[in-house]
Amino acid sequence: MAHSRGDKRLDPAVLDRLEGLELVARTVVEGTLAGHHRSPLRGSSAEFAQHREYVAGDELRRLDWKVFARSDRLVVKEMFEETTLACHLLVDASESMAFGSLEWSKFDYARWCAAALAHLVIGERDTSGLVLFDAKERVKVPPSSGERQKHAIWSALEAAAPSGPTGVGGVLQWLAGRLRKRGIVAIYSDFFDDIPSVVEGLRRLRHDGHEPILFQVLDPLELSFDIARLVRLDGLEGAGVLKVDPKALRQAYVAELTAHNRELARHAATMGIDHVQLDTSRTLETALTTYLAHRKARARGGRR
Repeated sequence: MAHSRGDKRLDPAVLDRLEGLELVARTVVEGTLAGHHRSPLRGSSAEFAQHREYVAGDELRRLDWKVFARSDRLVVKEMFEETTLACHLLVDASESMAFGSLEWSKFDYARWCAAALAHLVIGERDTSGLVLFDAKERVKVPPSSGERQKHAIWSALEAAAPSGPTGVGGVLQWLAGRLRKRGIVAIYSDFFDDIPSVVEGLRRLRHDGHEPILFQVLDPLELSFDIARLVRLDGLEGAGVLKVDPKALRQAYVAELTAHNRELARHAATMGIDHVQLDTSRTLETALTTYLAHRKARARGGRR
C-alpha cells in the first residue's frame, strides 16, 4: 500500500478502527496538513476584500481598530483569499456504494472523505452543506458554518446506509438550479451511471457558476477483477444473481470499465473539471490535496 507521506493515520485500515466520524475527520485533516505552519487556504495578501462583524474566536490582530475608533464597532478585515466559500458535498449513497472487498466499503471511504472535507472547510470559517443521494436526493444538510453545522454533517453521514438504485446524472441535473450559493461541488461516487446524463448534470452546474470536482471512489477489486475461482455475483441494484467464471469475463469487464472511466475523464477535462479516481485501498490524502489545489486556483482567479 502506497503512502505519499508515510503517515499511517491516513491509511484506511487505521481509519476503519477509529470510532466516530469526528475522530476520523480530524485525523485525516491533521495528517494532510502536517508540516504546514498556517492554513494553506489563507494567504498573506494585502488586497482588501471587505469588513465583517467580529465574532467570538476571531483573532484580535485582524480587528480594524480605525473603524472601531470612528464607529465603536468591532469589525474584522478580510482579504480576497479569506472571503467565504461555499462547499457542497454530494455523496452517493446508492446500493452500488455498499461494495467492498476490504473491511470497509466504497461508501465508508466516501463518507470519510466528505467528513474530513467538511471539517477542513468549516474550520476555515467557510460554509459547507451535504446532500446524500441515490436516484434522488435523500438527505440534505443546507450550507452553513460553525461547529453545529460540522456535527450536523457528521451525524447525517454516520446515520446513512447505502441503498437504492444509482442516478448520479439525474440528481446533478435536479440540484443544479437548487444550489443557491455558488461554490465548489465535491461529488463522491463510483459514477456507475449513464455518462451523457452525468455530463449534462455537470454542464448545468458549470452554467450556474459552480466548480465541480469528481471524486470517483472505486474498490481495488473493481479495478482489477482479480478473482481466481468460480464466484456468485449478486447485483446490488436489482440486477439479480449470476454464477460466473471470472477468467472468462475479466478481459471484457476491465476493458468496459476502463472505457467508461476514460469517457468520464475526457468529458471532465473538456469542461475543465477535475476528475480524481480514488482507490479505496489508498490513503485519503489525494482527495484533500486536490480540493486544496482547486481552492487556491479559485482564490487566484478572484484576484484577477
